[in-house]
Amino acid sequence: MTTQTHSSDTAGLTLVIGGTGKTGRRVVERLQARNLPVRIGSRSAVPAFDWHNEASWDASLAGVDAIYITYTPDLAIPGATDAIRALVTRAKAQGVKRAVILSGRGEAEAQACEQIVMESGLEWTVVRASWFNQNFSEGAFIDMVHAGEIALPAGDTPEPFVDVDDIADVAVAALTEAGHHGEVYEVTGPRLMTFHDIATELSRATGREIRYTEIPHDAFIDAVAASGAPKDVVWIMDYLITTVLDGHNANLTHGVQRALGRPPRDFADYAKAVAASGVWDVAA
Repeated sequence: MTTQTHSSDTAGLTLVIGGTGKTGRRVVERLQARNLPVRIGSRSAVPAFDWHNEASWDASLAGVDAIYITYTPDLAIPGATDAIRALVTRAKAQGVKRAVILSGRGEAEAQACEQIVMESGLEWTVVRASWFNQNFSEGAFIDMVHAGEIALPAGDTPEPFVDVDDIADVAVAALTEAGHHGEVYEVTGPRLMTFHDIATELSRATGREIRYTEIPHDAFIDAVAASGAPKDVVWIMDYLITTVLDGHNANLTHGVQRALGRPPRDFADYAKAVAASGVWDVAA
């Protein structure tokens, strides 16, 4: 864990790729709150950053000292390694010094992308995470919470759900402080939880019954496809259910503690805060 808390005062421009996403938006907000220069990397930004248009990258990388890399929808997507390799090559050529990449815990394809960053010649930090708490309030599962039923083919597999705010705090520390170069931070929450446990906590926080229902894998994927989700989203949901939810991530780590010197946020605290915000309110 770094003990230097003032090095961020001289931090240069940071490019946050995926700066409107779950973690990226929070990284941007934290940098802005500290009056640190930040550039949002997204297709709607100026200059625009588009993973599918490599010619757009140089304008986004110009004058940048550090980059936060998130790849949508996931580093496991075919072609991600080529994109990451091209990005870090261009970043180094543009004079970027530091890279922090958000990676998937227990995903071989994601680890291949990490290796590219590690071998890039840049100062690097890897932040590995699995399932986000915020999937239930900002992501794919919010409609299930509203409906009172989390219907997934997840069985009783325990997962170390992690809060996105913790991920953002770790990323900002790695982007702006000394002492994080060469670190791989596997970040988890403070306890393993099944989806039954999640439903119990959501019920407690919202004051209404939210249950977990096991459904067949094929039925879930068909429902995702029928919802109009893009093909790559359908693919990644299939991948996450079959590859990530197999129990191999059913262990806790101390990445948040090592990076920040504090424990990670518990799902119950997350759920209470979201419930108080009204995000999960449903019409009577």
